[in-house]
Amino acid sequence: MNKLIFLLSVVFYFAFAKAVTAQITELEGPLEHIEPRFWWSGMEHNEVEVLFHGENISKYDVVRSDFSILNIRKTENPNYLMVTFDMTLEPHTYQIELCNGDCEEGDVISIAYDILEREPESSSRKGFDSSDAIYLIMPDRFANGDPSNDSVDGMAEKANRDLKGGRHGGDIQGIIDHLDYIDDLGATAIWNTPLLEDNDERYSYHTYAQSDLYRIDPRYGTNADYKQLGDELHKRDMKLIMDYVTNHWGATHWMMQDLPMPNWIHQFDDNKGKDFPVAGYANSSYRQTTQMDPHVSKRDAIYAEKGWFVSSMPDINQSEPVVLNYLIQNTIWWIEYAGLDGLRVDTYSYNEKEGIAKWTKAIMEEYPNFNIVGETWLHDQAQIAYWQKDSKIAAIQDYNTHLPSVMDFTLHDAIISAFDENDQQWDKGMIKVYENFVNDFLYPDIDNILVFAGNHDTNRINGNGLYNGDLAKYKLAMTLVLTTRGIPQLYYGDEIGMGGNRDKDGDGDIRRDFPGGWKGDEVNAFKNPTLEQKAFQEFTKKLLNYRKNKEVIHNGKVLQYVPENNCYVYFRENGVDSVMVIINNNPEEVTLDLSRFQEGIYTAKEGTNILTDKKVQLTGDLKVAGKTSMVVDYSF
Repeated sequence: MNKLIFLLSVVFYFAFAKAVTAQITELEGPLEHIEPRFWWSGMEHNEVEVLFHGENISKYDVVRSDFSILNIRKTENPNYLMVTFDMTLEPHTYQIELCNGDCEEGDVISIAYDILEREPESSSRKGFDSSDAIYLIMPDRFANGDPSNDSVDGMAEKANRDLKGGRHGGDIQGIIDHLDYIDDLGATAIWNTPLLEDNDERYSYHTYAQSDLYRIDPRYGTNADYKQLGDELHKRDMKLIMDYVTNHWGATHWMMQDLPMPNWIHQFDDNKGKDFPVAGYANSSYRQTTQMDPHVSKRDAIYAEKGWFVSSMPDINQSEPVVLNYLIQNTIWWIEYAGLDGLRVDTYSYNEKEGIAKWTKAIMEEYPNFNIVGETWLHDQAQIAYWQKDSKIAAIQDYNTHLPSVMDFTLHDAIISAFDENDQQWDKGMIKVYENFVNDFLYPDIDNILVFAGNHDTNRINGNGLYNGDLAKYKLAMTLVLTTRGIPQLYYGDEIGMGGNRDKDGDGDIRRDFPGGWKGDEVNAFKNPTLEQKAFQEFTKKLLNYRKNKEVIHNGKVLQYVPENNCYVYFRENGVDSVMVIINNNPEEVTLDLSRFQEGIYTAKEGTNILTDKKVQLTGDLKVAGKTSMVVDYSF
């Protein structure tokens, strides 16, 4: 029996390997692209529109197909042929033949198209949730596991580690090599900034201007490497979150050089004929409040929603059904192929409202227990809550995004200033944090909110001008992020006190190389951190690993008290367990009269401060040192 299983596994492996590599093998005749290159059996989305691209390919007819043909679409551009097939078939290699003119003369393109078997329970996969802690990585700056791919023929930008905005050589193998470090730290999920191909001549390391949606950038590795990353994470009971970009592509995307149709992207009359990557560019106003403004002018709405993020990133027209379907299929393809556990969607509120809602709904219908968090970079809780699924605010406008999770940027706003404010005033200090949570009633699902102190687009919390490497302030901020409601996200390097200030030194400064990720680095913070790095690391590790198995912090009720003397107290409780969190942002010691907190303490007499492993009496008065936090664990 074991021998049979082994033989079957070998057969499946080679069949799968064939399908995986098929997308990069040379295609017949004029064909340059086939997307998607393979599919899976048993999908809800089984009517798949396959895009064929090549010179004058629209002159070809489908003369043979093992799939039922549901629709054939030809666009204004003769280099495209789009055929919708019914792929409700068992796993197998099927045949498609295209013919131009007299098929007997040999002008036939034969295509082997694979239907793969899905992983067991693929449709019911469980996405990331509030039991997780996400570690955000900028792959180019984390670790260089394979120096041979630092510079790649055919890719415009080569490695230059001396350039802050250049490619430094970090890659997927570097992440795989350090998964044990991340696991040991206590994180349970990884969110990588985009890994798909970005062939810009400069600043391509951020990879948000993608040039091929079906290909991992070869300077990061291969599609198979990305799948291996997911597999290695799952072995550790960890999760993989893909950073997905629906709003825009890069101007170097092969399709931008040969548009299937003019309305594949948003085009304006403003700059036609001028020297821009694609004719018809107009910049977004970035005023995403227009998306919900009941008084908005049509012009303002159009330029905010359909304007380009920057001139090198054409804005994708999601109101065009063929474009929207392309995005849906590509997303499902990656989820299925790489075994994804979630998506982070870039610039979510910049998308076309109706289009992005349809995209989100389609993904969640294919994977009902999945999770997607949208980047909702707004500075008002009502405006952020608008974008979460089943928002009562959006319902006023008869709108529903179907988006499970949003990002708590207002909490981030509070964090970057509150811990530098030693004196509590009416609107300063810890009252900012308290007031943020007062508005939680606006969110339909408060546990499914992403909370963070910093990310790849914000100033480092330990950077010059913020906490300036002050460990005490870092501990206060991370105590809050890792014990409040929602899903915490930690930015790589924060756990070793890494600095950086984008306002003074640009984006490259907040995306520094992780020390020890490159051979020859003087310091290896993965294995032998400095004393300063170790102090940050040990605190983060202790709190993250405590949180990992503490259900009351994952989904317990929040009970908070108005801060006094710049000291903020709240509880997480679920009727069985309780945690009392004290964040004293006052430089001076404060004395708490614990009778004020009887509603949270209830009948408990004693607890343990898990940060120091010392017992804490929960009656009488409690002295809390200046700029110190406590996480008191107790049962009642």
